[in-house]
Amino acid sequence: MKRNFLLGFAMMATALTMLAQRSYTAPNVSSPEIAKDGAVTFKVKAAGADTVRLIIDTRVDTLMRHTGNETWSITLRDLEPDLYMYYFTIDGTKVLDPENAHVLRDVKSVMSTFVLDPQGDSPMAVHDVPHGEVRAVWYDSPTLGMKRRMMVYLPAGYEQSRQRYPVFYLLHGSGGDETVWLEQGRTAQVLDNLIASGKAEPMIVVMPNGNIDEQAASGMTPDNNVQPTFAHKHWMDGTFEQSFNDIMNWVDNNYRTRAAKRYRAIAGLSMGGYHSLYISANQPDNFAYVGLFSPAISRMDQGKCPIYDDLEAKLVNQFRQRPRLYWLGIGEKDFLYKDNAAFRQLLDKNRLRYTYHESGAGHEWANWRDYLVIFTQLIFK
Repeated sequence: MKRNFLLGFAMMATALTMLAQRSYTAPNVSSPEIAKDGAVTFKVKAAGADTVRLIIDTRVDTLMRHTGNETWSITLRDLEPDLYMYYFTIDGTKVLDPENAHVLRDVKSVMSTFVLDPQGDSPMAVHDVPHGEVRAVWYDSPTLGMKRRMMVYLPAGYEQSRQRYPVFYLLHGSGGDETVWLEQGRTAQVLDNLIASGKAEPMIVVMPNGNIDEQAASGMTPDNNVQPTFAHKHWMDGTFEQSFNDIMNWVDNNYRTRAAKRYRAIAGLSMGGYHSLYISANQPDNFAYVGLFSPAISRMDQGKCPIYDDLEAKLVNQFRQRPRLYWLGIGEKDFLYKDNAAFRQLLDKNRLRYTYHESGAGHEWANWRDYLVIFTQLIFK
């Protein structure tokens, strides 16, 4: 009886295993396929579809070709080394690549992703170099009366050494959070590679959440069903700038930092550029390096926050104290281009020396990742 039971159990287990294999075996499609020469082929099964398109960031929107066996395909040969986010539309409906397990979130939109590194030298890719450590930490903010979450990159060798490190505060744009510079910005990979090659100095990188309405990224707090959004009640009204010293104090008290102006940098994209502009203008004694990546410039608050008062006078005073680098970058198609041009005119009028970098494309991560690569090679030298 026992033998028959065991035999029956074994047969049932075998049948269930075969059923599971049939149910979860992927169709005979591989996507994306990346060739040694950098060509990338995308494929998707779409039975009965009339039209299938491939959408990559803001860079590609193209029809795919029906290649038989319910499969649609396209090969792209002119993509530059970078991180790419993409999806398909099948008769107008957005579909992630079902054969690609790698996905990223951009505000509320989730997309498939891949890294293109045909020559094995892109700073965005993972290489065989010493790797730093990324920590998700919670800090006290007495100004805001709450605990908040931020991400901290520690360079390779931090734990084994006793040395003190310069600190780079890296701020995100509207719709982002403390994770976005790591996920879409590839900060850890960029710093690992540049530090290992001697192109950047070992540094601590602090990535806080610039949305004062939130303690942390969506899903990281008890109200984890709240969806990400672009606009926040206090996103650009001076509250974040006024509470920023809470972040710096916590970092200096918890890590081996070189707590002096010469060893501090601040930079940010879009909203984070706005924050970086006004934090550094109000604290000229604290930051030797300032990076504005496609920054918002125009005052957004409707109140009387003193953080935003007398910007021109504050800039003159800031430059009087000789920042080592004031760096401004923007794409030629960026919707903030005119505001940035007017800001450059203000700097020029006052003979304030800055470094300007203009790139192609617009308000997008392809530019901001490049700006990160450029900026981190210039600071703390």
